Amino acid sequence: MNIAHHAPPRDSQPWWLRLALFASVLLAGSPAVAADRPNIIVILADDLGYSDLGCFGGEIRTPNIDALAADGLRFTQFYNATRCCPSRASLLTGLYPHQAGVGSMTHDEGPQRPGYRGHLTERCVTIPEVLRSAGYRTSMVGKWHLGANPGPIRRGFDDFYGMIGGFNSFWQEDPFYTRLPAGRPKRTYPPGQFYSTDAFADYALDFLAESRRDSSRPWFLYLAFNAPHFPLHAPKAEVDRYASIYEKGWDAIREERLARMKRLGIVAADVPLTPRSDWDHPFHHKEGVNPAWETLPADRRVDLARRMAIYAAMVEHMDSAIGRVVASLKEHGQLDNTLILFLSDNGGCAEWDPLGFDVNTGPKTTNILHKGAEDLATMGGPDTYISYGSGWANASNTPWRLYKHYAHEGGISTPLVVHWPAGLKRKGEMDGRVGHIVDVMATCVDVSGARHPAGAERRDVLPLEGRSLVPALRGEPEPAPRTLFWEHEGHRAVRDGRWKLVARKGQAWELYDIEVDRSELHDLAAREPRRVARLATAWDEWAARCFVFRETAPSGAAKASPKPEGAGGTRP
Repeated sequence: MNIAHHAPPRDSQPWWLRLALFASVLLAGSPAVAADRPNIIVILADDLGYSDLGCFGGEIRTPNIDALAADGLRFTQFYNATRCCPSRASLLTGLYPHQAGVGSMTHDEGPQRPGYRGHLTERCVTIPEVLRSAGYRTSMVGKWHLGANPGPIRRGFDDFYGMIGGFNSFWQEDPFYTRLPAGRPKRTYPPGQFYSTDAFADYALDFLAESRRDSSRPWFLYLAFNAPHFPLHAPKAEVDRYASIYEKGWDAIREERLARMKRLGIVAADVPLTPRSDWDHPFHHKEGVNPAWETLPADRRVDLARRMAIYAAMVEHMDSAIGRVVASLKEHGQLDNTLILFLSDNGGCAEWDPLGFDVNTGPKTTNILHKGAEDLATMGGPDTYISYGSGWANASNTPWRLYKHYAHEGGISTPLVVHWPAGLKRKGEMDGRVGHIVDVMATCVDVSGARHPAGAERRDVLPLEGRSLVPALRGEPEPAPRTLFWEHEGHRAVRDGRWKLVARKGQAWELYDIEVDRSELHDLAAREPRRVARLATAWDEWAARCFVFRETAPSGAAKASPKPEGAGGTRP
């Protein structure tokens, strides 16, 4: 069976595809039959840190996500693929990002580097392609960021509204946000009334309403918010509600979050808070360590507190949008048999230093200090374009080290909330088993009764790397430990059971016993050279198998001080 990227209307589909649809419903032993196959919503936040949500210890108000967690399951050791494009590729395909062609971003490095083509290649199929072959209606709202060609329609979605690229204004619809296929109904927003988070909720509700017109078909919705990725944009009234909360600074926020995380059971009672993370600025070739909050000048602290208030307002507004979608499911009696997964694509974003950046109408400029109440009041509005910097990103990733881009825990740990009353036998619990974003596809295939085409049906398609989360949802024992891998921009890692081997670009491997040291504070590499060698060999074998090609340090290289991302050694 060859799953087409342009599926014809159902009544005009070729015999082999109609047969596949029929077979997928009647599969003996399938985990779900046509009558009870769930609808599926995958909700992806953009640059949300591990501890930002209320249900993961944050002070940001997220009552709707918290309610899903209270009635669902939280995974506390779930991993992403370090950055937006790689994570989105893994989520949609069930492969490591390089296997899908998106080991880096959307720049095509040519056929000599097949893991870095900047778009989804023909070696993979997507969740909507697989589910549509089993009769699901498919739609996407939000951030695609997997290359313009092929885009979301060619890769299996019936409807799309959102942004093809990676980031832009939340306040301006044209030319950044697109309705596909061309000619489909499009909403009109009065001047000054567009805000992308709200528009994403609007279109999600539109697509759900369209899906309900044929009650015989289940549906899949991929809702990929661009919040809280920079530029930090949020309504002023909502920002004002957070204005005083962050005046205490990132040191106090980190301590308070960790205390709440321990009370909630997100982390163990003995997990320490890591020292303030270091940072590097790849454009200005600078590096340093996040400073103590109290060492900053008073006017700088005011500026930075406002940035974090905008970020928090973006997260709360996203939560409200999710609440609108959940309310619609309740209203139409669909919530119980809808599998909802909420997660983030990577850790908090440190770009590029403790103070964040501002973009004027001209070239990018960093560390502009807003002076006076009038300037502060405009921050987050349509005429500003700012980030919150590495100091607050460090707080977003409490209690872990580093940030987005890196394979240390602060870069790859993601909050995962799963909600499915009809299929979930656990309520309000935490699950500490190790999972990875490649598991999302396997889970969707499992619950839908669809068949992934790798193998006899599509020999050119790579088999799934992920595992279904359904056993965890049912409370079944954890399967045998598995080995997971990461690479992005030369940063790399291996997780094998309790052991994690991790390195930054151009530096030697570090080894941690994650079972007792998930904060990655006690490097055991010098004491465990054989284990380092074994895991490094496993990483090299994985890299060769999965089209990974990046400059890294040899396993035996001397450990160096932190360097900007432009520094590096050579990979043997």
